[in-house]
Amino acid sequence: MVKVQPNAYRALEDLEQYLGNSELCKIERELIKIRASQINGCAYCVNMHTKDARKYGETEQRLILIGVWKEAANLFTDEEQLLFAITEEITLISQVGLSNELYEKAISLFGEVKTAQIIMEIATINLWNRIGVSLAMHPAKDVQ
Repeated sequence: MVKVQPNAYRALEDLEQYLGNSELCKIERELIKIRASQINGCAYCVNMHTKDARKYGETEQRLILIGVWKEAANLFTDEEQLLFAITEEITLISQVGLSNELYEKAISLFGEVKTAQIIMEIATINLWNRIGVSLAMHPAKDVQ
């Protein structure tokens, strides 16, 4: 696809660059990407973003427990829990969409600008996930 639609890929890369300079820290971005990728069943992206999160200092324990963050809430900050909840509602948008309750909570905690950036981050990883799943992209086996 990158050879067939290079301008589209460049646009996505530009969006990634913009988000890399947003108010979201690297770990917040990776947590969003991992949770959305888990929901969407994109093994390629889960693999990539857990590796990236480790590089940024994320712990193995927290990475393992992202999929069950509600049951492991004591390991995640209130801000991170809100990121996961928003990520789930937007990723599963056909079920409810982003609820007014979560949106208002995000505005209160993060402010309008960062909340908009969070929504853009979630939308962007969902697009990457759809590309990865559609093209049956799989993670390469790590060499031990």
